[in-house]
Amino acid sequence: MRKRNEKGRVDLPLVIHSIILQALLRCTQEVLSAKIINQMVREQYTTTTPGTSLERPKNEYVYKIGIYGWRKRCLYLFVLLLLIILVVNFSLTIWILKVMWFSPTGMGHLRVTKEGLRLEGESEFLFPLYAKEIHSRVDSSLLLQSTHNVTVNARNSNGEVTGRLNVGPKMVEFHGQQFQINSKDGKPLFTVDENEVVIGTDKLRVTGPEGALFEHSVETPLVKAEAFKQLRLESPTRSLSMDAPRGINIKAQAGNIEALSQMDIKLQSSDGVLLLDAETVRLPKLPEGTRGGSGISQGLYEICVCPDGKLYLSVAGVGSTCQEYSRVCQ
Repeated sequence: MRKRNEKGRVDLPLVIHSIILQALLRCTQEVLSAKIINQMVREQYTTTTPGTSLERPKNEYVYKIGIYGWRKRCLYLFVLLLLIILVVNFSLTIWILKVMWFSPTGMGHLRVTKEGLRLEGESEFLFPLYAKEIHSRVDSSLLLQSTHNVTVNARNSNGEVTGRLNVGPKMVEFHGQQFQINSKDGKPLFTVDENEVVIGTDKLRVTGPEGALFEHSVETPLVKAEAFKQLRLESPTRSLSMDAPRGINIKAQAGNIEALSQMDIKLQSSDGVLLLDAETVRLPKLPEGTRGGSGISQGLYEICVCPDGKLYLSVAGVGSTCQEYSRVCQ
């Protein structure tokens, strides 16, 4: 019968001991059985057969039972060999227990508690680790380290991977239906899925020198620059469009608002009016109208409008001079 240790391997000394012991028992039984049967046959023959005079063996040879001679020496040798094997096996067992740090509570830095397994110090796992919960001590942080990457998989009841977090040497990659970052109070700060990206913070700050680049539309209730910084909305190769159902408010509390264009700038109101409300309204580059003859200018002009809406200046006079300087409209 094979003996197996805790790791499932065959214990060779115990197997040899069992084989030797069984062989000795069988030899002893055969020798004793042969002598007893021979003696019983001789006695029965002398008692049942009349006229027979067989010499009975002496008592010292008839009733003397045991193992003598070379069999006895072999038995002692086997017993001595068995004792040596037992001592060596016991010594190896004690040495293994000492080296592996076996104790009633666990092995080495691994402790078995009511809550589960507790592992202290640095540990190296050569194969996948399956666990329901992994956490560090209260006074220390949890560090997961690998020479290549660290992969965390979440599986369903069928064994299929439903979520994967892969921390590699060059990037952090996540596979799943939704990725969400929450605050310590449980408030969603950043949520990503197939349809949208939601930022739940009160303020989104972009500190890069090139700003933020959006390939498609952006929907936000407020676009605001940092204090004492300039706000710039730019589309280098295409148009820039701002739409709002209830109006667009552009306000600079401590500076200027500039609108520069290489072509035309159009201010259009379909149902309302165009209101310029300021202490001073200046149109420095309006073209000056011309007429057939030369007039005398006193530095005063009036603003005139062509039929197509074009503005021009005419020299002010006692009456309106727009008609006289209307050549610019032709």
